[in-house]
Amino acid sequence: MKIGLYFGTFNPIHIGHLIIANHMAEHADIDQVWMVVTPHNPLKKKNTLLEDYHRLQMVHLATEDYQKIKPSDIEFKLSQPNYTINTLVHLQEKYPNYEFSLIMGEDNLRSLYKWKNYEAILAHHEIYVYPRLENKDQTGEAISSEAENTTFNNHPKTHLIDAPVVEISSSFIRDNIKKGKNVQPLLPAKVWECIDHNNFYKK
Repeated sequence: MKIGLYFGTFNPIHIGHLIIANHMAEHADIDQVWMVVTPHNPLKKKNTLLEDYHRLQMVHLATEDYQKIKPSDIEFKLSQPNYTINTLVHLQEKYPNYEFSLIMGEDNLRSLYKWKNYEAILAHHEIYVYPRLENKDQTGEAISSEAENTTFNNHPKTHLIDAPVVEISSSFIRDNIKKGKNVQPLLPAKVWECIDHNNFYKK
Protein backbone atom coordinates (compact mmCIF):
# COMPACT_ATOMS: atom_id res chain seq x y z
CA MET A 1 0.00 0.00 0.00
CA LYS A 2 1.21 3.51 -0.85
CA ILE A 3 0.80 5.99 2.00
CA GLY A 4 1.17 9.75 1.66
CA LEU A 5 2.21 11.39 4.92
CA TYR A 6 0.78 14.86 5.51
CA PHE A 7 2.56 16.29 8.55
CA GLY A 8 1.24 19.19 10.58
CA THR A 9 0.46 20.53 14.01
CA PHE A 10 -3.16 20.91 12.81
CA ASN A 11 -3.76 23.63 15.37
CA PRO A 12 -6.59 23.38 14.39
CA ILE A 13 -7.23 21.25 11.31
CA HIS A 14 -9.33 23.23 8.80
CA ILE A 15 -11.02 22.75 5.43
CA GLY A 16 -7.84 23.74 3.60
CA HIS A 17 -6.05 20.73 5.06
CA LEU A 18 -8.89 18.46 3.99
CA ILE A 19 -9.02 19.89 0.47
CA ILE A 20 -5.31 19.17 -0.01
CA ALA A 21 -5.44 15.73 1.63
CA ASN A 22 -8.45 14.61 -0.39
CA HIS A 23 -6.98 15.93 -3.65
CA MET A 24 -3.77 14.01 -3.04
CA ALA A 25 -5.69 10.84 -2.14
CA GLU A 26 -7.67 11.10 -5.37
CA HIS A 27 -5.07 12.41 -7.83
CA ALA A 28 -1.58 11.41 -6.64
CA ASP A 29 -0.16 7.91 -6.92
CA ILE A 30 -1.06 6.97 -3.35
CA ASP A 31 -3.75 4.82 -1.72
CA GLN A 32 -4.20 6.68 1.56
CA VAL A 33 -3.24 9.96 3.19
CA TRP A 34 -2.21 9.82 6.83
CA MET A 35 -2.58 13.11 8.70
CA VAL A 36 0.42 12.93 11.02
CA VAL A 37 -0.22 15.13 14.05
CA THR A 38 3.08 16.63 15.18
CA PRO A 39 3.38 17.07 18.95
CA HIS A 40 6.18 19.59 18.61
CA ASN A 41 7.64 20.98 15.38
CA PRO A 42 11.26 22.10 15.97
CA LEU A 43 10.66 25.15 13.75
CA LYS A 44 7.58 26.38 15.63
CA LYS A 45 6.98 27.81 19.09
CA LYS A 46 5.42 25.20 21.32
CA ASN A 47 3.51 27.63 23.54
CA THR A 48 0.95 28.29 20.78
CA LEU A 49 -0.06 24.63 20.53
CA LEU A 50 -3.24 23.15 21.89
CA GLU A 51 -2.68 19.92 23.82
CA ASP A 52 -1.65 17.02 21.58
CA TYR A 53 -4.71 14.92 22.46
CA HIS A 54 -7.14 17.70 21.56
CA ARG A 55 -5.55 18.32 18.17
CA LEU A 56 -5.57 14.58 17.42
CA GLN A 57 -9.22 14.37 18.43
CA MET A 58 -10.10 17.17 15.99
CA VAL A 59 -8.25 15.37 13.19
CA HIS A 60 -10.29 12.24 13.99
CA LEU A 61 -13.50 14.28 13.81
CA ALA A 62 -12.47 15.94 10.55
CA THR A 63 -11.50 12.75 8.72
CA GLU A 64 -13.98 10.14 9.94
CA ASP A 65 -16.10 10.44 6.78
CA TYR A 66 -13.12 10.06 4.41
CA GLN A 67 -12.14 6.47 3.65
CA LYS A 68 -8.77 7.44 2.18
CA ILE A 69 -7.73 9.90 4.90
CA LYS A 70 -6.60 8.65 8.31
CA PRO A 71 -5.33 10.38 11.47
CA SER A 72 -1.97 9.30 12.83
CA ASP A 73 -0.42 9.81 16.26
CA ILE A 74 2.78 7.97 15.34
CA GLU A 75 4.98 10.92 16.38
CA PHE A 76 3.45 10.97 19.86
CA LYS A 77 5.41 7.80 20.55
CA LEU A 78 8.76 9.11 19.32
CA SER A 79 11.34 11.22 21.13
CA GLN A 80 11.11 14.99 20.76
CA PRO A 81 11.81 17.12 18.90
CA ASN A 82 10.31 15.19 15.99
CA TYR A 83 12.33 15.00 12.80
CA THR A 84 10.73 13.64 9.64
CA ILE A 85 13.62 11.30 8.86
CA ASN A 86 13.24 9.59 12.26
CA THR A 87 9.51 9.17 11.71
CA LEU A 88 10.06 7.70 8.25
CA VAL A 89 12.59 5.18 9.55
CA HIS A 90 10.22 4.16 12.36
CA LEU A 91 7.26 3.77 10.01
CA GLN A 92 9.25 1.72 7.49
CA GLU A 93 10.31 -0.64 10.27
CA LYS A 94 6.76 -0.87 11.65
CA TYR A 95 5.11 -1.32 8.24
CA PRO A 96 7.73 -2.98 5.99
CA ASN A 97 5.19 -3.73 3.24
CA TYR A 98 4.01 -0.11 2.97
CA GLU A 99 5.56 2.51 0.74
CA PHE A 100 5.69 5.93 2.40
CA SER A 101 5.85 9.27 0.63
CA LEU A 102 5.64 12.88 1.80
CA ILE A 103 3.03 15.53 1.03
CA MET A 104 4.16 19.14 1.34
CA GLY A 105 3.64 22.63 -0.02
CA GLU A 106 6.02 24.35 -2.42
CA ASP A 107 7.26 26.55 0.43
CA ASN A 108 8.38 23.50 2.40
CA LEU A 109 10.03 22.02 -0.67
CA ARG A 110 12.12 25.17 -1.07
CA SER A 111 13.38 24.81 2.51
CA LEU A 112 13.92 21.05 2.33
CA TYR A 113 17.68 21.58 2.37
CA LYS A 114 17.30 22.66 6.03
CA TRP A 115 15.74 19.36 7.05
CA LYS A 116 17.72 16.78 8.99
CA ASN A 117 19.14 14.15 6.59
CA TYR A 118 17.13 15.52 3.66
CA GLU A 119 19.37 13.60 1.24
CA ALA A 120 18.20 10.31 2.76
CA ILE A 121 14.56 11.42 2.49
CA LEU A 122 14.98 12.17 -1.22
CA ALA A 123 16.86 8.94 -1.80
CA HIS A 124 14.17 6.68 -0.37
CA HIS A 125 10.82 8.49 -0.57
CA GLU A 126 8.64 10.19 -3.17
CA ILE A 127 7.50 13.75 -2.43
CA TYR A 128 4.14 15.05 -3.66
CA VAL A 129 4.01 18.83 -3.74
CA TYR A 130 0.96 21.10 -3.78
CA PRO A 131 1.11 24.74 -4.93
CA ARG A 132 1.23 27.76 -2.65
CA LEU A 133 0.74 31.40 -3.62
CA GLU A 134 4.03 33.18 -4.28
CA ASN A 135 5.08 36.04 -2.05
CA LYS A 136 4.99 39.19 -4.17
CA ASP A 137 6.10 42.76 -3.66
CA GLN A 138 4.00 45.88 -4.30
CA THR A 139 4.74 45.74 -8.03
CA GLY A 140 3.49 42.18 -8.32
CA GLU A 141 6.96 40.70 -8.81
CA ALA A 142 7.74 37.47 -7.01
CA ILE A 143 9.98 37.97 -4.00
CA SER A 144 13.13 35.90 -4.28
CA SER A 145 13.42 32.99 -1.89
CA GLU A 146 16.58 32.49 0.14
CA ALA A 147 16.62 29.02 -1.38
CA GLU A 148 16.02 30.03 -4.97
CA ASN A 149 19.32 28.43 -5.99
CA THR A 150 18.51 25.26 -4.06
CA THR A 151 15.51 23.89 -5.89
CA PHE A 152 14.18 20.35 -5.78
CA ASN A 153 11.43 20.96 -8.33
CA ASN A 154 13.20 18.89 -10.99
CA HIS A 155 14.35 16.10 -8.71
CA PRO A 156 13.12 12.69 -9.94
CA LYS A 157 11.51 11.95 -6.55
CA THR A 158 9.42 15.16 -6.44
CA HIS A 159 6.04 15.38 -8.16
CA LEU A 160 4.19 18.68 -8.49
CA ILE A 161 0.45 18.00 -8.19
CA ASP A 162 -2.01 20.50 -9.68
CA ALA A 163 -4.00 20.81 -6.47
CA PRO A 164 -6.24 23.77 -5.53
CA VAL A 165 -4.39 26.71 -4.02
CA VAL A 166 -5.76 27.07 -0.50
CA GLU A 167 -4.68 30.07 1.55
CA ILE A 168 -6.28 29.38 4.93
CA SER A 169 -4.00 29.27 7.96
CA SER A 170 -4.55 27.84 11.41
CA SER A 171 -2.99 30.97 12.91
CA PHE A 172 -5.61 33.13 11.14
CA ILE A 173 -8.35 30.93 12.61
CA ARG A 174 -6.86 31.05 16.12
CA ASP A 175 -6.41 34.82 16.01
CA ASN A 176 -9.96 35.41 14.86
CA ILE A 177 -11.48 33.06 17.44
CA LYS A 178 -9.62 35.06 20.07
CA LYS A 179 -11.11 38.27 18.60
CA GLY A 180 -14.61 36.79 18.75
CA LYS A 181 -14.98 36.53 14.96
CA ASN A 182 -17.01 33.81 13.25
CA VAL A 183 -14.67 31.31 11.57
CA GLN A 184 -17.19 28.48 11.29
CA PRO A 185 -17.08 28.30 7.44
CA LEU A 186 -13.32 27.58 7.59
CA LEU A 187 -13.66 24.45 9.72
CA PRO A 188 -15.28 21.03 9.36
CA ALA A 189 -18.59 21.14 11.23
CA LYS A 190 -17.58 18.66 13.94
CA VAL A 191 -14.26 20.44 14.48
CA TRP A 192 -16.05 23.75 14.92
CA GLU A 193 -18.43 22.15 17.43
CA CYS A 194 -15.47 20.74 19.36
CA ILE A 195 -13.67 24.09 19.45
CA ASP A 196 -16.80 25.98 20.42
CA HIS A 197 -17.84 23.47 23.10
CA ASN A 198 -14.39 23.48 24.73
CA ASN A 199 -13.74 27.22 24.30
CA PHE A 200 -10.47 26.48 22.54
CA TYR A 201 -8.29 29.39 21.37
CA LYS A 202 -10.41 32.03 23.09
CA LYS A 203 -7.67 33.11 25.49
